[in-house]
Amino acid sequence: MRIVFAVLTLSKGGAQRMLTELANRLAVIGHEVAILMPGNGRVEYEMKCPIITAPATVLKAEDFPYSDVIISNFYITVPVAEQASRQGKGLHLRLALCYEPTFLPDNALSFSSYHITRNLFVLSRWQQEMIRQNHGIKGRIVPVGVSPVFRNMQLRDAPGRPLMISAVMRRPEGGFAGHREQDYLLEQLDMVKQLHPEVVICIMVPPAEYAASESLQTRLGGRGYQIRTPGNDEELAYHYNESDIFVSSSTYDTGSLPGLEAMRCGAALVTVYSGGNLEYALHGQNCLMSYRYENRLAVDIDTLVNDKELRLHLAARGEEDSLRFTWERSVEIFQAELFELMSRQSL
Repeated sequence: MRIVFAVLTLSKGGAQRMLTELANRLAVIGHEVAILMPGNGRVEYEMKCPIITAPATVLKAEDFPYSDVIISNFYITVPVAEQASRQGKGLHLRLALCYEPTFLPDNALSFSSYHITRNLFVLSRWQQEMIRQNHGIKGRIVPVGVSPVFRNMQLRDAPGRPLMISAVMRRPEGGFAGHREQDYLLEQLDMVKQLHPEVVICIMVPPAEYAASESLQTRLGGRGYQIRTPGNDEELAYHYNESDIFVSSSTYDTGSLPGLEAMRCGAALVTVYSGGNLEYALHGQNCLMSYRYENRLAVDIDTLVNDKELRLHLAARGEEDSLRFTWERSVEIFQAELFELMSRQSL
């Protein structure tokens, strides 16, 4: 099958990782896959398929090669993918990696983009139901996965090591980080540090974002936190493995991949409910979860700092529960759905 993914960028992030994993693995199993991106797009992942760079910073229908399937994602890519499809360049499907209208700018445009094609893929039941209620379309679920590099390296048993709490932060400039509740995260971590000055708090940030973000550098400076800037999956996996407790403060995620990766690496998860994380996170069974209005993140972290038995229990259960989330499974589901849609199209 000839497949074209229309993307804006492949910089570090959960949505871009999903695109990368699907594109690469579809190429490996024999499909003719290509990535089409504008001239200013960035590629921070190793790709196993060709990348077509458009001459301008905005994609046009004429930039699309002929294919069997065109896959759009972010709302900006949807109208042009549909235009190319109507020119006979392939069946248009949308892989919605987030639901943009409720948390990003230009929500009038992003809302109307869900009326362009009924062929829709989503990441979670929460996202599926939200779109069904707002637009009448029931998307097909393609779950997130975890790469094999993320595994428990058994580093936490080293004698004399301090307890480590970690979290991921992203560059706030640009308006794409509001749902991450990063001010709340720092407030809660500061409270934990006051209660437990003996613990190490570590903040992980993509290296390019940390270097470019004066805001992040200012917010994190002077707090006594350790800063990690993992440049690849191996480094990120190691830092997850350093962590006894991983904290997520995001209130709006369709997949919430970092929490799942941290669980796979053996960290106990303390998280805010974000919608999509209900696919893998169960409060009191494999994590501690709170709603944002409860303002309980620091309390839950404190609980796990004080209760080693509970911390180890949640970590072990979380690691076990994460095992069913593999990219092989994700690609198998996605490929089956593509074949089914293509067969319906030919009838």
